[in-house]
Amino acid sequence: MAKQKSIFVCNNCGRSASQWFGKCPSCGKWDTCVEELSFKSDKKQHLLHPTEQAAHKPTPITEITTSEDPRIDMQNSELNRVLGGGLVVGSLVLIGGEPGIGKSTLILQTMLRLQNKRVLYVSGEESARQLKLRADRLGIENENCYILGETVLERIYAHAKEVKPNIMVIDSIQTVSTEASESSTGSLSQIRECATSLLRFAKENNIPVFVVGHITKDGAIAGPKLLEHIVDTVLQFEGDQHYMYRILRAIKNRFGNTSELGIFEMQQSGLREVSNPSELLLTNHDDMSGIAVACAIEGVRPFLIEVQALTGTAAYGTPQRSATGFDLRRLNMLLAVLEKKAGFKLAQKDVFLNIAGGLRINDPAIDLAVISAILSANLDMSINPQICLTGEVGLSGEIRPVNRIEQRIAEAEKLGFKQIILPEYNYNSLPHKQYNIQLLPVKKAEEAFRILFA
Repeated sequence: MAKQKSIFVCNNCGRSASQWFGKCPSCGKWDTCVEELSFKSDKKQHLLHPTEQAAHKPTPITEITTSEDPRIDMQNSELNRVLGGGLVVGSLVLIGGEPGIGKSTLILQTMLRLQNKRVLYVSGEESARQLKLRADRLGIENENCYILGETVLERIYAHAKEVKPNIMVIDSIQTVSTEASESSTGSLSQIRECATSLLRFAKENNIPVFVVGHITKDGAIAGPKLLEHIVDTVLQFEGDQHYMYRILRAIKNRFGNTSELGIFEMQQSGLREVSNPSELLLTNHDDMSGIAVACAIEGVRPFLIEVQALTGTAAYGTPQRSATGFDLRRLNMLLAVLEKKAGFKLAQKDVFLNIAGGLRINDPAIDLAVISAILSANLDMSINPQICLTGEVGLSGEIRPVNRIEQRIAEAEKLGFKQIILPEYNYNSLPHKQYNIQLLPVKKAEEAFRILFA
């Protein structure tokens, strides 16, 4: 007979203890302790799988043969890019995102397009009728896509044995439970057991599995951090629900690059792939102050973005600093550089910064565009819309070099810009060839300001 016992688990790292703790001894996080019920059986019931019973011999690394992992074309160029060229057979992929951001729409739309693959879509949150209504809105039909409303993992495996799918989807991992764990559905131990079991199922049957996961209020995927270590790939689907654009990022990828980025546009008929985001993210801003165009790179893709800034006198003597789509701490650093090295007094000014389109950019090469937009708003002078900027700003006000400068120049040239301001170091290292765009090298931020506001 099973004995019931209370344990306390950290929902960040998964550490368990017999007593409650305020600060986790392992990860150092506060207020992450939750109480769970643990059932300890008198008899150990551990059934070894036939593959586990086989003896494995150590093999010299020189005798191990390697081959390229077979991949499945997802019929979605943006998703293929983020996955590293396609879906690897036998992989476990975790997709996280805020509620209502479009995770289920992305997965269902992608699975319906795979006409030559048999898909088992397991939904623990929506009924089969709700998924059918969503498929009708998407306007895609696929008789090889099977819908299953089930939350018990062992029954899911039984249905998968009958259907024999090429791809399986679990939506979501928080609604699935296994009989191997007697804790409640959605608890940390249930999520951990289900993820481990799904990984074993994917590897042993060579069936790739997509797992949809919820996120916490802090933006992290719900469940212990161990969940991200179990799966092969972690994808983050993000974006502002008030904007039409959605971004798919790879946080972890054992089979590809983690710096790749996929951009989608939310429409009435589903998610549309955005192959050239630069044309959509730029608007006509003639004679408008506080706007600068930056050339950023995410993954292997260069694109131009619009940086918007607004400054004003602090109402109550305490200036506000607000940034949307940009790191607030880096904004404060750039404001300090502007005041200390460039001589512009912004200590008593409110500063608001926004990356147009609802995107979040981590490329430091947009620093020069950020300080230029802030200065443009402060002086109430517009920047020539035919000029784009790229360059990282150092603490002493110098313009530091950026990577892959030729791709940035080519993107600006393709979109019809006449001039681009770039670091002098990158300019000197460029091959001597003719460009259809004028290159303006700068060494310090003051030189860029003279060009923009002469």
